[in-house]
Amino acid sequence: MKKLEILHADDQIVLINKASGMLSIPDRYAPEKPNLLTLLKNKYGDIYTVHRLDKETSGILVYARTEEAHKHLSKQFQERTVDKIYLTLVDGQLHEPEGTIDKPIAPHPHISGKMIVTPKGKESRTDWKAVEIFKNFTLVEANIKTGRTHQIRVHFEAMGYPLAVDSKYGRREAFLLSEIKSKKKYRLGKDQEERPLLSRSILHAFRLTLTHPTTGERLSQEAPLPKDFRAVVQQLRKWGN
Repeated sequence: MKKLEILHADDQIVLINKASGMLSIPDRYAPEKPNLLTLLKNKYGDIYTVHRLDKETSGILVYARTEEAHKHLSKQFQERTVDKIYLTLVDGQLHEPEGTIDKPIAPHPHISGKMIVTPKGKESRTDWKAVEIFKNFTLVEANIKTGRTHQIRVHFEAMGYPLAVDSKYGRREAFLLSEIKSKKKYRLGKDQEERPLLSRSILHAFRLTLTHPTTGERLSQEAPLPKDFRAVVQQLRKWGN
C-alpha cells in the first residue's frame, strides 16, 4: 500500500497528496478497504472530512483536525472562497486560450453513477486555461467554482473535448505511446504486449488555496504531477507535436 504523502500538517489541518486508486473516505460497502480518512485517524487521532476526490483522481486534499477547523473550512467551501485548481489533458486543441463552462449538472436519469449537463441540474461553473497545446491534445488548468460530482469530466465532454483518458465520459480507457509515436519508431518485440502510460481518468488536483482556520492567513499548496500523468506529458512533448 502506498504511504501517506503529507504536504502540510499542523494542529488544525492536514494537506495530503492523494494517490490515484486511493479512497478519500471509507467505502460504504467495504469499509476495510484502504482509505485516507482511516489512515489519517490512525496517525493523528481525530480527523474530519472537508471534501473528497474521486478514487481515480490524484492530488491535494485538506482534512480538519478539530471540529472548529472543520466548520471553518466547510464554510469556505460553501462560500466558494477556496481555489481548487486541477490539471487535465483533453482530446483536441481547445479553440480559445481560456474560458468558462457554465452548464448545470445533474445525475443521469437512467445510468447510475453518471452525470449529465441538463437545464434541470445544479449550477456548475468551471474556469479553464490552456497550459500546453499538442497536435491532438491540450493540457488544461481547470478552476472549479462549484464542486459537482464529475464536474470537470462532464463539462469538457459537453464541450466536445472529453478527458484524454476517461472510461465513463471519454473516448479511451488508457493512454498508449503507440497512439502518438510513429509506427516506424514504435515497435514491440515478438509476443510483447504494450503497457499503457496511464490507465485511469487523467485528472489531478494540482493546487489548493484556502484561509487557515486559526491564523487567518491564505495558504496555498501544490501537489506535483504523479508519475503516470507526468509520463504522458513528457511523451507528448517528445512525440505529440
